Amino acid sequence: MPRKRLLWQLYPSYLLLTVIAVLAVAWYTSHSLRRFYFRQVSEDIKSRAHLVRPQIVADLTDGNYEKIDRYCKTTGPLSGTRITVILPGGRVIGDSDEQIADMKNHADRPEFRQALTGRIGSSTRFSDTLGKNMMYLAIPIQSRDSDGAVLAVVRTSVPVSAIDEALRQIYLKILWAVLIVAILAAVISLALSKRISRPIETIKEAANRFASGDLALRLTVSKPEELADLAKAMNKMAYQLDQRIRTITTQSAESDAILSSMIEGVIAVDSDGRIVRINRAAADFFNVNTKQAKRCPVEEAVDNADVVEFVQQALGSVSPIETEVIVTDDEKRHLKLHAARLADANGSHTGAVIVLTDMTRIRQLQKVRRDFVANVSHELKTPITSIKGFVETLQEGALTEPEEAARFLTIIARHADRLNAIIDDLLSLSRLEEDSERRALSFEMTPLKAVLTEAIDLSTAKAKEKQIRIDLDCKETIAAGINPALLEQAVTNLINNAIKYSDESSRIEISAEQNDDQIHIAVRDEGCGIDKKYHERIFQRFYVVDKSRSRKLGGTGLGLAIVKHIAQVHNGRVTVESQPGRGSTFRIHLPANE
Repeated sequence: MPRKRLLWQLYPSYLLLTVIAVLAVAWYTSHSLRRFYFRQVSEDIKSRAHLVRPQIVADLTDGNYEKIDRYCKTTGPLSGTRITVILPGGRVIGDSDEQIADMKNHADRPEFRQALTGRIGSSTRFSDTLGKNMMYLAIPIQSRDSDGAVLAVVRTSVPVSAIDEALRQIYLKILWAVLIVAILAAVISLALSKRISRPIETIKEAANRFASGDLALRLTVSKPEELADLAKAMNKMAYQLDQRIRTITTQSAESDAILSSMIEGVIAVDSDGRIVRINRAAADFFNVNTKQAKRCPVEEAVDNADVVEFVQQALGSVSPIETEVIVTDDEKRHLKLHAARLADANGSHTGAVIVLTDMTRIRQLQKVRRDFVANVSHELKTPITSIKGFVETLQEGALTEPEEAARFLTIIARHADRLNAIIDDLLSLSRLEEDSERRALSFEMTPLKAVLTEAIDLSTAKAKEKQIRIDLDCKETIAAGINPALLEQAVTNLINNAIKYSDESSRIEISAEQNDDQIHIAVRDEGCGIDKKYHERIFQRFYVVDKSRSRKLGGTGLGLAIVKHIAQVHNGRVTVESQPGRGSTFRIHLPANE
């Protein structure tokens, strides 16, 4: 059913009420006026009857009925009244309108019968003589004797149609007055309805704008007082809603910013296991879209049975729980999950929040640490065991044999040098890590040729021992933002490695070139080369392809790890190109603009 506007509910009601009231007043007025008019006419013809009575008393006593009839016919038309004189038996002896000889006996007339009793008789009825409705009033003419007998009855009458015509003119005026009042009432009712409905319409429009978010609008309704108070209350409500929405929006933005900036993943689920909120980190862990995941069951959004099971456990657990799962996607991730129940202000259970911490790096570091400790232990244990064995041999009597003693001491010295080299390299790595973490390293624009020349000078002595030639190809204009000492150490390590694994009378080439936004420093040798399967692992600490040869040549297994770390602190990297029997080329790639 269509709803009506308030105006069209008020206006018809006001108009109908006003019209009913006007019609009721008009009806009452007409009815009262008709009674009043009839009463006035009745009194008028009564007065006329009383005026006739003394004029005919003498003729009535003398029996001069013809004179009475003439009097009636003369006086009646002059007064506009029908005058009839009737004897007690009902005989008409005088009439102003008709011939008495033609008139019937009036003994049965009601007004006549009432007059015979000594009272005034009246009636309104149809006249058989005249053929129309008449108002009759009859008064008795009584004798002056003590018995007061009725000598005759004087009856006066007027046509009711004349009364009706007069009343019709009055009714017509009343009708026009009613129409005018009704029109005025309609206009006034419409104006009043609009006056009442307009502020309500204004308040309705304001409420719709409030609902659409325009809380800056303010109502200015001044009348009536109740609507003015309602407008003030709505303005106050809008202000409070605006403040609360601003607060909620700010808090939501802050919450979103905090959750988005967290490296830990956060997933909030309701009591049915549907995702209420998920931050970017958690979405990245499971490769899902944050918007699509909202209101989605966990088992549909997260493709990991262990995580789904953990969420179900969290929803059923009263106390916080945690576990660790492995998520395999493009890479293997170790995630630590911590969950706690969510409750509303009444303490009712509403869901759970799960915090996911990426433990992959920590687990990798723990593995590296374990491998490092194992490698260090192994690398240190070998020379220490050898030293201890030769010392015990000397103690058991080898000192008495000078040649054997000298050989054992030479071996002990060589292992001691290896221990010293290992410790020096470990200290170098430790200082590099410590300085890079504290940002204590300084970088400055430095020509590379001077640094490479210094590294070659430091390795010249070892190269001469194997008659190896070192060539340098570097332009004077090539410069980079570097730490000269560290880069010199890295290049020296690469040169020393090339000397160790190159044959005598071979050649080592050192070059530097700049293209686009990178500088490439290359160290090429003609040594034994490295199989491709070892290229990624040779930069790990203590990893060597041929351990026996490395120990024989005095290698510690840390040189390339140091080179890799020095390249990384320069925001660069180190690569290798090598094939067995064809030598190796190690390159350090540095940013040209740093």
